[in-house]
Amino acid sequence: MKIKLPLFTFFVFMLLVSQIHAQNSGDDLRRKLQNNLDDWHKNGKFAGATLGVCFADGNCFGLATGFSDLETKQKMKPSDIMCAGSVGKTFALATALQLVKENKINLDEKVEKYLGQEKWLSRLPNAKYITVRQLMNHTSGLVRYEFKDQFTKDLSANPDKSWKPEELLFYLFDTQAAFEAGKGWDYSDTNYIVLGMIIEKVTGKKFYAEATKRVLKPLKLKNTKPQNKREIKGLIQGYAGNKNPFGGKDKMLENGKFIVNPQFEWTGGGFVSNSKDLARWAKLMYEGKAFDASLLPQVFEGVIAPMLGKDAKYGLGVIIRPTRLGLTYGHSGFFPGYMTDMMYFPDKKISIAVQVNSSVPPNLGKPLTRILVESAEMIFAEK
Repeated sequence: MKIKLPLFTFFVFMLLVSQIHAQNSGDDLRRKLQNNLDDWHKNGKFAGATLGVCFADGNCFGLATGFSDLETKQKMKPSDIMCAGSVGKTFALATALQLVKENKINLDEKVEKYLGQEKWLSRLPNAKYITVRQLMNHTSGLVRYEFKDQFTKDLSANPDKSWKPEELLFYLFDTQAAFEAGKGWDYSDTNYIVLGMIIEKVTGKKFYAEATKRVLKPLKLKNTKPQNKREIKGLIQGYAGNKNPFGGKDKMLENGKFIVNPQFEWTGGGFVSNSKDLARWAKLMYEGKAFDASLLPQVFEGVIAPMLGKDAKYGLGVIIRPTRLGLTYGHSGFFPGYMTDMMYFPDKKISIAVQVNSSVPPNLGKPLTRILVESAEMIFAEK
C-alpha cells in the first residue's frame, strides 16, 4: 500500500534532507582543507598555521595545524592571534578612504598640503611632489626605513622605546629618492607611515582611535587589535630564525613580552588578528563595505609591481594577483616571527586568509599564496 504524505510534510522532509546533505558536504570540505593544512605542516619546518575561510553568504570558519609554542607543544587553535604585518596597511587605507569620501583628504593632493607645516618635511625625499595616491600605491619614491641597518640596531638596543612617526622617517632624511614621484614602484612601509600622519592631521585624533571607531568596531572585527605595546593579550609565540635583525633572536616573545617594541610598525602594519577575522576583513574590504563602494574602481586601479609576483599589480592597499582560478584581490604581511596572506576571489565572493608563526620563508615549504589557491580549489570544487 502506498502512503501519501501531505504536501507540507513532504516539503519539511525535503528541507531536512537538503540540510543533512549541506552539513555532510560542509564537513567533507573542512576535512579536505584540514588534511591539506596538516600535510603542509608535516612537510615543512614551521611551528604552526591557521586558515580562515568566508563564503559568499558571509558564513566563516577557521582551522589550525601544528603548534603555537614549540617548547610547550601547545597546539595551534583556529582562534590564535598573530601579528598581521603589512596586512595592517589595509586598515589604514580604509580609514583614509572614509576621509576621502568626507572631503577631508584628496587622493591627488600633494602631501605638502597636509604636512607642510612640519619642519622636517623638506628633508624627506620627493617631499614637494608626492601625492596621497602615490603613498597608497607605493609610487612615491620613498624607500623602506625599517630595513635600514641603523634602525634595526636602534630598535634592538631600545626595546622599551615608543617610536614617534617622525623618528622613523629620520632614517631617510636628506637621502635620495629611489625615483621621481609617480615614475616607478617600490613597496615601502614609509608611505603608509606618512599616510598615518595625514590621517591624524586632518582628524585631530590618534590613528588607532580612528581605525577602531571607523573600521574595527562597526565591522565587528573583535579579534583584530592595535599592535601598540610589547605585551599583547592572546598573542602567540613567533619564530623569526637565528638571523633575525629585529632583536637578534629566534623567539619573538620572552615571558609574554616582545623582544623589541612592535609599536614601531604603526600604519605600516600595526595590527594583530587571526585568520578568520582577516578572511572576513578581506571580503568586507574588497566588496566596498569598509568605505564608500564608489571608490572601489580607484582602489583596483593597479600599477605594475614586479616584486610581488608575475603580472602582479598594486592598487590602493591591495595586491592584484592573477591565479589559475582568476584574478584575486588581497594583501600579504610580514612581521618578525609571523607571516600572513589573504585573498578575495571576486568571481565567487569567497575570501581566504592564512597565518603562520614563522617568518623564515624556506621553512614553509610552500609559499602562502599557494596554500590560499589550493584551499580555494577545494572550496570551488565543493561549491
